[in-house]
Amino acid sequence: MTSADRALADVSATHGSAPDPTRVRVQVRAADDGLRRSWHQRLTGAGIPLAEGPRPDAGLVVLAAGRTVDEAVESCPPSEGRDRRRVLVAAQLVSPDSVLRAVRVGARTILRTADATPAQLVAAVHSAHHGDGRLPYGVLVRLLGTAHRPGPAAPAPDVARTPQAAAPLTPRQTAVLTLVAEGHGNAVIARALSCSEHTVKNVIYELMARLQVRNRAHAVARAVRAGLI
Repeated sequence: MTSADRALADVSATHGSAPDPTRVRVQVRAADDGLRRSWHQRLTGAGIPLAEGPRPDAGLVVLAAGRTVDEAVESCPPSEGRDRRRVLVAAQLVSPDSVLRAVRVGARTILRTADATPAQLVAAVHSAHHGDGRLPYGVLVRLLGTAHRPGPAAPAPDVARTPQAAAPLTPRQTAVLTLVAEGHGNAVIARALSCSEHTVKNVIYELMARLQVRNRAHAVARAVRAGLI
């Protein structure tokens, strides 16, 4: 069991609120039939019900699968998945650049195939269903390292237009956003920082207002691009 799986189990045991895969149906969009069948098997093995049909119904999650993140995103055109909150991007090869491109077009939940244990798959589907950001930890570490390399690159235009976003974060904001970037939920973050979940929620609201974003994944992406974490 991975550390992330243990964290999910810990949250479930403590709060009794682990994601219920039977409540969310998933429709798979893939680059080819082999990939589609493979993800059907993974989802079925995790106890997640499948949805079939030419177009996704309101409320279900679309799993866009590909060998790369770009290929996965292309398998789910805007006309087939307008609500990007409910799109789970799953790919074998996940690079920092491709993750940033996916985030910019609205994808908030990205899962690497190698990390798709049943527990992680259930958690990713739950995150996509609720519009929560969830990105691969290894990629985020590389993004953080890239953000601190010296170079002439200027901040993205939207960050440059936001003076507050360029200012350093407080130690608590940095700690919370770093744990969010690692994929942890509010309960785990609260325990790690020895504070209440209410405090964590307040810090996240402050971060969203400060960075002028609407969700956790966008907050992480913008903070990384601005060199704040």
